[in-house]
Amino acid sequence: MSRIGKKPVAIPSGVTAAIENGSLNVKGPKGTLALGLSELVSYKLEDGSIAIQPANDSKAARSHWGMQRTLVSNLVDGVTSGFSKVLEITGVGYRAAAQGNKLKLQLGYSHDVELDIPAGLEVKTPDQTTIEISGIDKQAVGQFAAEVRRWRKPEPYKGKGIKYRGEYIFRKEGKKK
Repeated sequence: MSRIGKKPVAIPSGVTAAIENGSLNVKGPKGTLALGLSELVSYKLEDGSIAIQPANDSKAARSHWGMQRTLVSNLVDGVTSGFSKVLEITGVGYRAAAQGNKLKLQLGYSHDVELDIPAGLEVKTPDQTTIEISGIDKQAVGQFAAEVRRWRKPEPYKGKGIKYRGEYIFRKEGKKK
């Protein structure tokens, strides 16, 4: 039994959900999201909540159960409050600037790195060493944050690079004299 899957996803006021054409559409104050429904799991709209149950007793259906419930929960959370990730840049001369629909990074390479900001995401740079990525789709926010971080991962000797806020970088000791 899935402990996560057993709990129904509550639909807050101001959010509407509908199952049509093999997808679950959730509309809220921040926008609209859709999720393709898995055939291994059954979805039911009940009074103020979405219940998810495995369609049969197979191992595959039970393994999809909790994941599908979490995806539905992420849809509801996204259209109500949204998701955000904050990246911090550490290093001399390293900086970032959001200009229109591009994110410009200076990371010690011979050239500046320019990344296109995906549709549906908002990127802010309150200062030169902080990047705030926000949007209603949790997967898109996390994917773009990972793509930005990929350009200069934090290194263990001086801690230079791009890291998530709150991430701890295990520092290695240098040479002893």
